[in-house]
This record gives sequence, structure tokens and C-alpha cells, in this order.
Amino acid sequence: MPERDATSSLAQEQVDQAIEWLVRLRYDRPSPGTERQFQHWLSSHPHNALAWQRVSNLGDELASLPSELSRNTLEGSHRQRINRRDQLKLLGVLAMAGGLGWINREPLGLERWLADSRTATGERRDVRGRDGSRIQLNTASAIDLRFSHDLRRLTLLQGEVSLDSNGDDRRPFLIDTRVAQLTTQGGQLLLREQGAGLLLAVKRGEVTLNGAAGQSRRIAPGEVLQLDAAGQLRAAHLQVDPWGWTDGVLSVQQMPLAAFCAELSRYRPGFLRCAEQVAELKVSGTFQLADTEQILRLLARNLPVQVHYRTRYWVNLEAV
Repeated sequence: MPERDATSSLAQEQVDQAIEWLVRLRYDRPSPGTERQFQHWLSSHPHNALAWQRVSNLGDELASLPSELSRNTLEGSHRQRINRRDQLKLLGVLAMAGGLGWINREPLGLERWLADSRTATGERRDVRGRDGSRIQLNTASAIDLRFSHDLRRLTLLQGEVSLDSNGDDRRPFLIDTRVAQLTTQGGQLLLREQGAGLLLAVKRGEVTLNGAAGQSRRIAPGEVLQLDAAGQLRAAHLQVDPWGWTDGVLSVQQMPLAAFCAELSRYRPGFLRCAEQVAELKVSGTFQLADTEQILRLLARNLPVQVHYRTRYWVNLEAV
């Protein structure tokens, strides 16, 4: 028990610091000294990169914060570390502004550190279930697996996972997420957390979705759907192949550069930002996720942009 308490305390400390950095980088004009401090913090402990990956996903929601709150939080962060009350206030506003529901979640998630299988930022992993199913974890993801004599169960704790279940095993396979439960037997499906909602895609087999509101729906092979926290289900119109990462690639069609950078940033630690002047440039192609630096070079070669490295962990895409 003391070991678990220590882990929880450490995780919360990294989250506090990551929130401070997010506010400072979003609303301040970073000086060279600030950049060096951020790089030092990011590389000084492995928990820091994970906390940054988790918290930096709030970037778009942070843009809609009331200016007075963001300014007061920023000013406070220069004087002292954000206290628990200020942090909960900030996360509460983010939850209301972006519909994230973070106030009811662990920001970093002790459960992730205790998960049966997990990946770091930029890492992808194959897992074989005892039933013969193939499970793939994408970047910064975590799952639990439980098998009994009459049931197979996977719980998505964080991130994104694909499941190619063994149809020869007659036990039902349950997949639990924060907003829904799915059931299959020999299906192949993909699940990705998106804010407080879920992206799901089915490639093969029968899959049944049971939403938190009690609704049940069969998902047919080929469908790609988005489920929000309220239980609303709609077709997903994506500019990225949701299955691409399972083959180690990021495949996009006519995706705005700003959205492409947001997607690419999931696979690399640090801060990747796109200038407004080039944000709407369109990106198409298939890129190898094993080398994100090569992806940045390809962008500079094929678009009127330049890649500016302030540090290894701080990269800006700017107009030529």
C-alpha cells in the first residue's frame, strides 16, 4: 500500500507541473530561458513526458478558456506551483468548455501505471491473449486483460487499441471503455479515446455496442463511428486512416497541416506547433511512424514550410 500511495503522489505532482507548462506555453511569449527550462523538465524524469502527453491533449480546449482565468493561472504559475484548488478549477473549466469530463477522471491515471499492458509515447506494442487473440496498443495506451472460464474481457484504460479476437474461442469477448461496452466473439475492431468520447471501427465480424445510456447497436464491418459522452453515435468522417498505425504508418488525405501536427504529436514527446500562416496547408500521403523526424523533413520538402527546432522537444512549423 505505501508503494501505491507514493506512485499516486508522484503522478499527481507531474500532472500539476504539466498543467503549468501547458498554460505558460499557450499564453506566454516563451523566452529562451523558458524553453530551456521546459526541455530540462521534460527530460528530467520519465513521468514528465507521460504527463505532458496526457495534459497537452487539452491544448484545443485550453484555447477556449476565459481570458481572465487563463491570465490569472499564468500569473500564478510564475509565482508558485498551481495548488490543488486552482488545478481543479482549471480542469473543471476545461471539462465544461470541451466536454471532456476530466473532473471525474484521474488526469494522469494511477490505473495506467498498474495496467497489464501499456505503451509510452511513440511506442506501439503487440500483445497475445491467452485465447490466441492479437491485441495491438498504440502510442501512450494502457489496457487490462482478464480471462475466466466463461468470459474474455479487455478494458481500455487510456489511448488506442485494436483487437483481432480469436473466433475459435466460443467465449464472448467484452471490451470496456469509459463511455460504452462492446461485445464480440471473432470480430476485429479498433477503439480510440477522443476527449470524453470514443472512435470505433470494425473491420471483421459481429460487434455489438452497448452505450452508457442503455442503447444497443450492432456495428457492421467497414463502419467507422464516433460516440460522444452523451451516448450520441454518428458516422466519423476522417482524413486519416484509423487502421494505419497498426501497420506502423500515418496515412492521411487532404488533412490540414495543423490537424496533421496534432496527430503526429501523439507519437513524439515534447511540443510540436504549427504557425497559423501554414495551418490550412493540405497534407496527403503515407508516413512511417518509426521516424517522426523523417516525417518533418518530408513536410519541409513538399510544402512551403520550414521546421524550426528551438530544442529537441520544441519544434515549430513555420512559413518559408
